Amino acid sequence: MGSAAMALRGAAVRPGRLSVGWEAPALLTLTVLLLSFGLVSLYSASAVKAQMAGLPDYHFFVQQAVGAALGLLALALVARLDYRHLRLLAWPLLAVVTAMLVMLLVPGLEGIAPDDNGARRWLVLGPVSLQPSELAKAVLIVWTAAIAVKKQDRLHSLSRGLGPFLIVWAVVAGLIFLEPSLSAAMLTILFSVLVVYAAGARIGHFLLLGLVGLPLFLNAVGGAAYRVRRMAAFFDPAQDPAGVSYQINQALIALGSGGILGRGIGRGQQKFGFLPEPHNDFLFATIGEEWGFLGVLLVVTLYVLFALVGYRVARGAPDLFGTLLAIGMTNLIVVQALLHMLVNTALIPTTGVTLPLMSYGRTSILVSLLGVGVLLSVARRAAQAAL
Repeated sequence: MGSAAMALRGAAVRPGRLSVGWEAPALLTLTVLLLSFGLVSLYSASAVKAQMAGLPDYHFFVQQAVGAALGLLALALVARLDYRHLRLLAWPLLAVVTAMLVMLLVPGLEGIAPDDNGARRWLVLGPVSLQPSELAKAVLIVWTAAIAVKKQDRLHSLSRGLGPFLIVWAVVAGLIFLEPSLSAAMLTILFSVLVVYAAGARIGHFLLLGLVGLPLFLNAVGGAAYRVRRMAAFFDPAQDPAGVSYQINQALIALGSGGILGRGIGRGQQKFGFLPEPHNDFLFATIGEEWGFLGVLLVVTLYVLFALVGYRVARGAPDLFGTLLAIGMTNLIVVQALLHMLVNTALIPTTGVTLPLMSYGRTSILVSLLGVGVLLSVARRAAQAAL
């Protein structure tokens, strides 16, 4: 067993870690703060965009609020359940989400999987629309955690330990890539790899696999002209400022113009047709413009606190499955938030990454709140076990 796995298992069985029981209320408080701040910022960021589309200024806000309400209901239900039941549901959940991803690619199903600018990423079932790639992130975390516990003594082996994981990850990520969505496919694999690494898999194996997979990644990037242009813009943002570099340049202008205190809520200028997706992929830049450095610092602090509490829950989980599940769900929120911020500050190439619990997207917010529900379930069981 790897040293990481031994440390996690030792922490998992150490009594009294969560005996005080403050972690669950802290997580819930941080979640509500992020949701509230997100809704206020989203309304300000999306009002102009809605009006330009001939919709009421509150259109995106209401849709997000409905998604948040449903997500909070789902959070409450999941938090009351025993997270250990997810081990039994790992394969069925994987089968369901894989079937949903397949439906996006089947010819003739455009009625429920519409084509949007050459991509099919949504399932529309009457009034309900879902983005299966978002669901796949959480489901694959659950499946990976369940199988990692089962194969704990073989994770040091590349063929017998990591082999089964690689096959399933490749299938799910491949289906997402074909939508096409390279960024979502890579994120799905990243979250699962972090779970297996926490379970005790060797980092050397992942470095080797990364070297082997590098040509595939470069081929995927080179296979689409817009991806090549984005990479070029990352290395030289001044290149084509009115074209491929436009998004990131406008994001940097938004962040830079906010100063210490910001322009004021509702007074941002970049949302007036300058910054694309100000309520979604570039919400962090919009917050920087309107709330300034202090607003940015507040958002970063909330996510850092969420990470500290989430990983503490993982450390005090009653069993290894709970530990891995809590690590995965914490990563689902804080790692994605970090990547969103890095995109908005031009520290990594521009790609579609939302700010969890804050950016517009009903499936995204539902999945994030389900993840928080799982964390609360682990925290509650840990507190009960410590009594």
